[in-house]
Amino acid sequence: MTASEQVYGQGYAESVVRSHRRRTVDDSAAYLADRLRPGQHVLDVGCGPGTITVDLAERVAPGRVVGVDPGEPVLAQARAAAATASVHNVEFRRGDVWNLGFDDDTFDVVHAHQVLLHLTDPVAALREMLRVVRPEGVVAVRDTDYAGAIWWPADERLDRWLEVYRSVARANGTEPDAGRRLLSWAHTAGAVGVTPSASIWCHATPEERAWWGGMWADRMLGSRITEQAVAGGHATREELSAISTAWREWARHPDGWFALPHGEVLCHTPA
Repeated sequence: MTASEQVYGQGYAESVVRSHRRRTVDDSAAYLADRLRPGQHVLDVGCGPGTITVDLAERVAPGRVVGVDPGEPVLAQARAAAATASVHNVEFRRGDVWNLGFDDDTFDVVHAHQVLLHLTDPVAALREMLRVVRPEGVVAVRDTDYAGAIWWPADERLDRWLEVYRSVARANGTEPDAGRRLLSWAHTAGAVGVTPSASIWCHATPEERAWWGGMWADRMLGSRITEQAVAGGHATREELSAISTAWREWARHPDGWFALPHGEVLCHTPA
């Protein structure tokens, strides 16, 4: 794998990035929102296509925001998103989560959404984030806990989806149930004054079901998850096709409901 793929095992298929482009501070970093102030210097780690990053930049202007990601294709999308929004206090650059390339005590806020669950050494990444945040600053991290996913109507094919997803992640040496571990990882990394919390995504309206179900239907057939599931013996292509069909049927069901929990931590530099 390339360095980018090692950091983000799901790759950058359209179906993957599609889910990232809808994210904002309100739906993905609400636990951080009241800590944001005009003039702050912010680092967004694993910024993807930049929608959260641009939102952060608007909230801390005239402060500067830097978004880093290992994938150049999504960085191009992020730059385009900033230009479309006419947000000029933000820059995007390729970066390594374990070696961010900034001096100690550079940022007031370091933010990472859905990053640690994709890393083979999340504690080392947290230590690096803590290194570059200033005293009195904050590192804000939010991650999914896939084992907590719940949905209706019941469907054995969706049960299989969760099994396959978690199996592929574990085979990559990463932790799909990261949300419940964030507090422990923060303590191990040396953070002090850690404030833990949790929040949930819920997809139940026709529009939300069409987006979420369609995204997963496509992702199971045309992303690196597909390749890894088959190559690693976690699922056959026939199983993945059945899972994809199940997602589309769920999206059309008038009673379709899906909820996904997230763990969150706000943590500070070591004393």
